[in-house]
Amino acid sequence: MDNIYIEYNFTVSPKEPATEILIAELGNVGFESFVENETGVTAYIQKSDWNAAILESIFVLNSDEFSIEFNQKEVAQTNWNAEWEKNFEAIQVDDLVSIRAPFHENPNLKYDIVIEPKMSFGTGHHETTHMMIQHLLQLDLQDKKVLDMGCGTGILAIFAEMRGAKPLDAIDIDNWCYENSLENVARNNCSNISVYEGDSSLLINKKYDVIIANINRNILLMDMKIYTNCLKENGVLLLSGFYQEDIPVIDAEVSKYNLSLDTFIERNNWVALKYIK
Repeated sequence: MDNIYIEYNFTVSPKEPATEILIAELGNVGFESFVENETGVTAYIQKSDWNAAILESIFVLNSDEFSIEFNQKEVAQTNWNAEWEKNFEAIQVDDLVSIRAPFHENPNLKYDIVIEPKMSFGTGHHETTHMMIQHLLQLDLQDKKVLDMGCGTGILAIFAEMRGAKPLDAIDIDNWCYENSLENVARNNCSNISVYEGDSSLLINKKYDVIIANINRNILLMDMKIYTNCLKENGVLLLSGFYQEDIPVIDAEVSKYNLSLDTFIERNNWVALKYIK
């Protein structure tokens, strides 16, 4: 007999970073599948794992920073692959890079990244991914040691290896992201990427030529000292996952560690900053 699920439809404002936080918190209490949309996210949990008080521990629902409304209903088992295929869009960057799922047509650009994101991760920030790819296109990555912090599906680490980086570390605190990154690294025939599940505590005594951190603002601010300590002299720090109005607070924190803002890219009010040590 098909499993029965409880479906929650969350309307989130502003959508980011609240949706990212919400997905992480829901995953911690047993929700197993998510579909992001223009207004928020739809989340699913098996009825056998559900209880009426399951949302009481979801802190972001009580945050004054965000407005989150939801409704719920009982549904039969869903075809997850069909759902995320409807929501996942292929990405092309500067007519040089394609980021697509296996069911998308290959546009035959110079770089072709094929990922199959797990339903539980969602499709992520197209704007921030797009801008980070643009930054990486401008860097000499040949034989550079690279960290992709908060790697998600592993897209940025995979692209960095395609451009000659080695060795590379890809780290994410989310088990789904860890598993998905392993799958996508193998899918793209990468041989120089090590994927880890964990947080910035894994970076003790590590040194990198390039650090990529596409994470929300609060985590970046909290871990900035660790990132800068891990960066080699003349190294490059790429930061994204926040809005243009967040630049002053991000820049003030990075400047404490003697890094200089080199360039930034803006896309739909999202930004990606490049710092040099």
